[in-house]
Amino acid sequence: MRYVLSYLIGLIFGLGIILGGMANPAKVLNFFDIAGTWDPSLAFVMGGALGVTALGYRFVLKRPAPVLAEIFHVPTVRQIDGRLIGGSVAFGVGWGLAGFCPGGALPAVGTLDPAVLTFTIAMIVGILAAKAVQRG
Repeated sequence: MRYVLSYLIGLIFGLGIILGGMANPAKVLNFFDIAGTWDPSLAFVMGGALGVTALGYRFVLKRPAPVLAEIFHVPTVRQIDGRLIGGSVAFGVGWGLAGFCPGGALPAVGTLDPAVLTFTIAMIVGILAAKAVQRG
């Protein structure tokens, strides 16, 4: 049951990304082009997601436990360190250059667009390299 619900939640997320236009790198890049063809729609998509998440957390975290798990898995580390800053910078630079973030790229993989596939492969290689560096 957990896998079915995970699939359905991922499907809803992916559809939201696609319907919001965030799987289109040109739309995302236009958000960053303030002096040119600026498109504020990304801010509205992110604002809507933030609102839904804030409401969801308020209701869900009042429960004693999740429906399909023993405990809630929420971040406990609140320290801002070099890893967090480095990861944030890498994410932002990649997003600004490619117009994709992982959430927008994965639903677009089905298009078989070479740019999407290249980004996704580079993202996976980056994740594996970061894990290898962490292990030492």
